[in-house]
Amino acid sequence: MKIVVIGGSGLIGKKLVNNLRQLGHEVVAASPSSGVNIITGEGLAEALAGAQIVVDVANSPSFEDKAALEFFETAGHNLLAAEAIAGVRHHVALLVIGTDRLLQGGYFRAKMAQENLIKSAKIPYTILRATQFFELLSSIASLSSIANLSSDGQTVRSSPALVQPVASDDVAAALTDIAVGVPVNGTVEVASPEKLRLDELVRRLLSANQEARKVITDIQARYSGVELNDRSLTPGDKPRIGALN
Repeated sequence: MKIVVIGGSGLIGKKLVNNLRQLGHEVVAASPSSGVNIITGEGLAEALAGAQIVVDVANSPSFEDKAALEFFETAGHNLLAAEAIAGVRHHVALLVIGTDRLLQGGYFRAKMAQENLIKSAKIPYTILRATQFFELLSSIASLSSIANLSSDGQTVRSSPALVQPVASDDVAAALTDIAVGVPVNGTVEVASPEKLRLDELVRRLLSANQEARKVITDIQARYSGVELNDRSLTPGDKPRIGALN
């Protein structure tokens, strides 16, 4: 089958493209670097010509509320319209576990808008909601979005909420199975086998990077602008469980 991966040059996209090619499929890794722009529409019709399946793993380049909403709404409209014209039979999208519980945050409202566009279109679909990628939560660059840094740089406040960060390999494996399967016209979840407290994960992150800052557990500390509880970032009763811790 011809499968188009939107965001095919990113962390998940590269792994997914490789997985699908190993299965013998014709795969287009679509991204601005390959001449496909889902915001302007440039190259979209050409990339989708003859495609049976589209997998959208693209993300907004900005997490600012307005910019993220504009990205997902514009990209969603353009992509779904192009798919309808091309006769795509299965739209697969990667979203975030907890989106519907975190709507105080602008980025999560933007992801919810993306999900609503998919559900209102007439193209058969499957949505994969994943927990946070372990590789991103393990990056010191992500610290400011998952915890609250003090102005003097000496302390970090972090929520003790439960998280189940999943390896990107497991997300790509789940997307591979979904893409070549039958559309469920619904949602599938994927998470890791292990539940952790976010504040403990932050402590591990700082220790691994030889950071001396003290982590203070604070139930009101915000994650991407939202206060958390133990259900905010964890899956439902029957998620797909990844193989990697």
